[in-house]
Amino acid sequence: MRLHRNLCFAVIDGLTLIFNEGKYADKVIQQLLKRDKRWGSRDRGFVAETVYDIVRWKRLYAEIAEVKTPFDRDNLWRIFAVWATLRGIKLPDWKYFEATPTRKIKGRFDELSQTRKYKESITDWMDELGVKELGETVWSKEISALNVQADVILRVNTLNTTKEKLQSELFDLGLETEFIKGHPNALRLKERANVFQTEAFKNGHFEVQDASSQLVAEFLDVKPGMRVVDACAGAGGKALHLAALMENKGQVIALDIYGNKLNELKRRAKRNKAFNIETRAIESTKVIKKLYDKADRVLIDAPCSGLGVLKRNPDAKWKLQPEFIEDIKKTQQEILQQYSRIVKAGGKLVYATCSVLPSENRKQVDIFLTSKLGKEFTFIKENNIFAHKSGFDGFYMALLEKKK
Repeated sequence: MRLHRNLCFAVIDGLTLIFNEGKYADKVIQQLLKRDKRWGSRDRGFVAETVYDIVRWKRLYAEIAEVKTPFDRDNLWRIFAVWATLRGIKLPDWKYFEATPTRKIKGRFDELSQTRKYKESITDWMDELGVKELGETVWSKEISALNVQADVILRVNTLNTTKEKLQSELFDLGLETEFIKGHPNALRLKERANVFQTEAFKNGHFEVQDASSQLVAEFLDVKPGMRVVDACAGAGGKALHLAALMENKGQVIALDIYGNKLNELKRRAKRNKAFNIETRAIESTKVIKKLYDKADRVLIDAPCSGLGVLKRNPDAKWKLQPEFIEDIKKTQQEILQQYSRIVKAGGKLVYATCSVLPSENRKQVDIFLTSKLGKEFTFIKENNIFAHKSGFDGFYMALLEKKK
């Protein structure tokens, strides 16, 4: 591979924003990809994947390069040189790469790879927390799996097409996909591509949604004609799936504290031809109280640490703080207590997170079930999804039923 100066400069500029200014990697990359209209798909792919790669392995590469945060541009070029050397890329004769100790880089990599926190490029506190919650063996496997780049998974919108038809439509565009066992509406892209420019996407034939995330709506056991509340809907990936599973019959009420996210859901619903979704911004507790004892099904896709989705959000490894996890656990319990009251007698509730930590998952469910409100519910089943077993995001979901 030959390195091109303008692409490398884009990578360094992106890393500056992510590491030194705390910007989110996905937003930074979106901006970088608009930088030069002459770039082809290979150029854009190089910028996006290199930025994500260096973000993912920040601690390991910085340790090898012997640099510490905040990184100045010279430090970032040193880290870039480590990335390139470990990939066997010949460094060009640029001033940034003068005196790069190629042999030493490989030796330091071998040496540091003996220690998990360097090998998997994570903070000390995160490594300690993972071991405490999952044990050495499971945590080692899980964090290793979470450091692998995520596949591009599509969820077929069954309101507009079928899995077979979509696969054929994409094949005609040169995009090969494959079915995934146990995921009835999922297609995996065999090679990464920008699917958002396709007519199939513009016509609402699919959404991009990880395979694990696709299991959540199905876990809720919805039927056409039901009243279903998605209590933390966000931009609505799961609400759209619920609408499809309900064949546009009945009602999906999408709640969120952020009105701008619900506006995005409205746009997506229009494209998906999902007409049974109603959005309600939570501007006061009245919005929730009006729904008490009214819903057949309630989905609580709770805010969480996001430790199960590090594949697609590697910068979370550096943004997350232990205090945030402690605070979010209090929020999770408050949400369970509040939104569980929306379920009517005989109805069902799913509590889900994209975390792999038991303290955010089953322990929260157990705390809820021993509370006054929780005693009205029966635990039905749970699904603990680990990346090292599934190959997809880490997720948790528990199904509870309100006693009649």
